[in-house]
Amino acid sequence: MKDTVGITALVPPELIYACGKRPLDVNNVVPGSSSSPASKLCAWTAVWRDMILSGELDIDSLVVVAGGDCHNALVDGQKAELSGKPTHYFFYPFDGDTDYFRSQLEKLSLFLGGVQDDGIITRITDLKSRGKALDEQRVNDRARASDVFSALISFSDLAGDLDAFERTLDSIPEADVEYTSRVALIGVPPIYPDFHEVAEGFGLHIVYDELPYEFIRLGGCDLDSLARNYTKYSFAGPIETRVWFIQDELRQRRVDGVIHYTQFACHHTLEDEIFRQHLDYPILTVQGDLPRPSSEQLKLRLEAFAEMLEVMP
Repeated sequence: MKDTVGITALVPPELIYACGKRPLDVNNVVPGSSSSPASKLCAWTAVWRDMILSGELDIDSLVVVAGGDCHNALVDGQKAELSGKPTHYFFYPFDGDTDYFRSQLEKLSLFLGGVQDDGIITRITDLKSRGKALDEQRVNDRARASDVFSALISFSDLAGDLDAFERTLDSIPEADVEYTSRVALIGVPPIYPDFHEVAEGFGLHIVYDELPYEFIRLGGCDLDSLARNYTKYSFAGPIETRVWFIQDELRQRRVDGVIHYTQFACHHTLEDEIFRQHLDYPILTVQGDLPRPSSEQLKLRLEAFAEMLEVMP
């Protein structure tokens, strides 16, 4: 059985698979948890930290993205390392330096034991093409946002099993989506596992999930192209570039409003003011903390936002 490599944020899964390992995005198990960590800033990192330390998450090694889209992961990742878990620290270049990032990929490859099957990268490229087609299907109102989101969020590690993941993609049904407004969801994904279903219940069709879309748009066929493309990972670069990218997506997807999800004690919360200055759309900002079903207060806010968008010209 392949060794399981835990990843704390986006790490090119193509390289992990090519090195003969199985990636596990530790964030993807958090929304389904009922944990209430006693020691935490951000529940996302604290939950997976406790699951690693307790052995509930069975991983053979850990790759901590110490420079990228999550800053809280650094300390909680070090706690896992101090427990004896082999750990590697991975950095995105803020300035988009391709040569630097290629060196990061080379170091990661060494940590993982070297590339064994670079042909698997082609298969992952094909799966990501299917993810893009599924995303387009949602934009064209032919797939439920909740179904699409559950697939796209799993592209960070392709569920650790390419065969099973392909079957999951095959099982996503087409649907004639009825809604009152088209909205974009920006920021980190909600920690609430039912968020998309709740939004759908109020007539909000989420046609853009910012972070999961990064998982399918970035890729490559070798170290050079992976380095070139993943340096464009918008969450790891200047906010100006990210705002420009979001603006373009909002226009193409013809959205009526924007939901900005923020996580308690996450540095991305500070970006809300910037988005409000530069995105010319009605914006609802919501903040989550522990992994739980959506609260009644959140439901009331989503309902009010839906009603406001419905009456706007």
